[in-house]
Amino acid sequence: MRPTPDPVGPGQESVWDYPRPPALQPAGHRLRIVHAGQTIAETTQGFRVLETSHPPTYYFPPGDCRLDWMHPAGGGSFCEWKGPASYLDLEMPGGISVPMVAWFYADPTKRFAPIARFLAFYANKVDACYVGDWQATPQPGGFYGGWVTPNLAGPFKGGPGSMGW
Repeated sequence: MRPTPDPVGPGQESVWDYPRPPALQPAGHRLRIVHAGQTIAETTQGFRVLETSHPPTYYFPPGDCRLDWMHPAGGGSFCEWKGPASYLDLEMPGGISVPMVAWFYADPTKRFAPIARFLAFYANKVDACYVGDWQATPQPGGFYGGWVTPNLAGPFKGGPGSMGW
């Protein structure tokens, strides 16, 4: 059962206006990820995926990420829209390790070809994620990788009772 969307204020986007199947568009903001005092990814060339009921998921070009700190993680998953995903662990100097911090699609479907090998990061596994000057919070629930910013109106899929949305 679809919930009642929150009211949308000036300058806000309702995640209930996002399409299904999802849309891919340039992020339109500088994106940055910080963990343990270090920037692990920063770009002005990112993309965002918009899907009904989800906050955007942001994708970074691999050349704008600290790939020297990323290593393949075991396992994988499958997205009905983008195809098979692979995961990466973060291993920073000083013994800082974050398992399955990011994922990517090596060979996504045609619609998502522009984000082939781009990295998406879980906001709940790093210290801070930024979209422009906004610090994002993780999409509820820990399963999905969306970033919640102050310009979004929900409710957001991912929390208890939302799996059937």
